[in-house]
Amino acid sequence: MLSTGARTDRTDDPELRLAARRLAMQFTGLIVVLLLLVGGLVLGIVSAGQQEASDQELRNSASIDSPDEAPDGVYLIVVDDGRLRTSRDLPAQLPDEDALRSVAETGKPVESSVSIDGHDYRVLTSQDGPHLTQVAVDQHQRDEERGRLILALSVSGILAAVAAWFLATWMARRAMQPLAEALALQRRFVADASHELRTPLTVLSTRAQMLRRRLPALTGPDDDGAPGASAQIRGQVDEIVQDSRMLTEILEDLLIAADPREVLEQQPLDIAALADEAVASLRPAAEHQNLTLERTGSAAPVMVNGARIALHRLFTALVSNAVDHAVHSVRVDVQIVGANAVIRVSDDGPGFPAGTDARAFERFASTRAGVPAGAAAPTAAVADADADAAAPRHYGLGLALVAEVAARHGGSVSIEPLSGRGATVAVSLPARR
Repeated sequence: MLSTGARTDRTDDPELRLAARRLAMQFTGLIVVLLLLVGGLVLGIVSAGQQEASDQELRNSASIDSPDEAPDGVYLIVVDDGRLRTSRDLPAQLPDEDALRSVAETGKPVESSVSIDGHDYRVLTSQDGPHLTQVAVDQHQRDEERGRLILALSVSGILAAVAAWFLATWMARRAMQPLAEALALQRRFVADASHELRTPLTVLSTRAQMLRRRLPALTGPDDDGAPGASAQIRGQVDEIVQDSRMLTEILEDLLIAADPREVLEQQPLDIAALADEAVASLRPAAEHQNLTLERTGSAAPVMVNGARIALHRLFTALVSNAVDHAVHSVRVDVQIVGANAVIRVSDDGPGFPAGTDARAFERFASTRAGVPAGAAAPTAAVADADADAAAPRHYGLGLALVAEVAARHGGSVSIEPLSGRGATVAVSLPARR
């Protein structure tokens, strides 16, 4: 039985920490954007109100008869029959003589801005009959109010962003806790399966092979001298050996698919050499089915960054899938195309039915009842011999494993139909530079 282990909380996984950090950053970013929008809206409303109040103050101040009656922060200059009257403590750069001349010549009001000793003044110059009137309103108080508002909005925004970060981090960790427990349980299962299942499968395969070697000495011909019964027993033992080997391969597929950490440790790899190894290991199976299995493409090394075990299983799954479907030949092509290393495995089998390209890489997808897409299908030769009983029984993940391994290596997988009969499964991986 598989050991279960104690239930523990695990939120210290690097991937979960990264996911929680991303969630916190996204939530905090959303809060900051909302605060900026609200702050900008508030600042815009206040600035518009100040502008309107300043306009009203300019118009009201222009109607004052005597400069001595001007309120604080408002300076009045009146030109009457060439006589200049001004408010007390008039800033040195006032009046604005250019504006006075322009109004005297055109009669049209002129509004301008003057900066004196760090203070900004709005200046309105107008003419009322023979009188020229110039009003200057100090904007310093309004600028200070706007500055205090901006400071308050900035400080509150920073405090809100910090509070949102801590709150989002806490919420993200709480949300990730069930996922962390599920991942911990999955990884314990993977570790247990790796230890508990490999051993009996290895023992089963070894005992079946020993039985196959000793079978000729343990069995003899039938009573009529025909070797039929012995041949049948040997055939069944061969099937046990084959099935145990396939179960071991399926276990490896499941372990790779279940735990992404299996492919995290990457190194420079020559996938042309991996292709040669896969072709060499599967050539006996291909020859047993009267198939031609060849390797084409680049003879020079084709380097990528990857995990050797995962990429080896990728090649094995690709070539096994092609051998299972082929009628006469299988071709494994590896070459550099642009910035990518491209693997193409082609067979002359029935190809993929129309409409299955998009789902052929799903786990346990089926192109016919009971047959997973990308998993084994009987070859034409085996089908002619009524091979449901004799065909290899393939329970692997097929092209789904290929798609997962390719994705974990930053690549992609696709199906390229061939003209006439057959299909090509293409895998593109970033080439090592």
